[in-house]
Amino acid sequence: MGLTEWAYSLSGAMLSEPLPRRWAHSLGVAKRARSLSPILGNDAEVLEAAAVLHDVGYSPTIATTGFHPLDGARFLRDQEGADERVVCLVAHHSCALLEAEERGLSPELEAEFELQRPDLVDALIYCDMTTTPDGTQTTPTERLDEIVQRYGPDTIVGRFIQRAAPEIHSAVGRVEERLRKASVGGQPM
Repeated sequence: MGLTEWAYSLSGAMLSEPLPRRWAHSLGVAKRARSLSPILGNDAEVLEAAAVLHDVGYSPTIATTGFHPLDGARFLRDQEGADERVVCLVAHHSCALLEAEERGLSPELEAEFELQRPDLVDALIYCDMTTTPDGTQTTPTERLDEIVQRYGPDTIVGRFIQRAAPEIHSAVGRVEERLRKASVGGQPM
C-alpha cells in the first residue's frame, strides 16, 4: 500500500464516522494538496498524505491533550510508525507552534517534532487555510474569519489564529507566487 493510500484509509477510519465534517475538511485539504503537485515534485505524495491526516488528532479515540496537532503527530509516530516528514508536518500544521504557546505545550511540540522545510510547511498552510470546514475552496481571509467566529475571539483558538493570521497570509502568498511562476505561458498548469 502506498503512502497516500494508507493515509486516506487511516484518516477515514479515524474521522469519517465520529467527525464527518472534519473528514470532509480533510478530504478538501488533500484535494488542494494534489493541486500543488506542479510545484512540489517528489514531495507531492508526502504533502497529500500530511494533508489528509492533518486533523487526525481530533479523533476521539486518540485525543488526549486537546491539542490536535500534538495528539495526531504522537499517534502517527507511536502507533502507526508513519513517515517522519508526514508526522512533523501534522505536528506543525498551520502555525501550530503559536497555538501550542497558548496552551503551554510548545516545549513538548518543539522537543518531539522537528519543523519541516519551509516550502512544505507553507504548502500545508495554504491547503488548510483555503479549505472550509465542509471541504470546499475558500480564501484565507474567509477561513480565518470563520475560525474566529466559530471558536470566539477570546478563546485559545481564537487568540492563536488571530496571532497567526499574518504568517498564514504570507505563506499563502508564497505558495500562490510559486504557482504563478510554475505556470506555462501565463496559463495555469
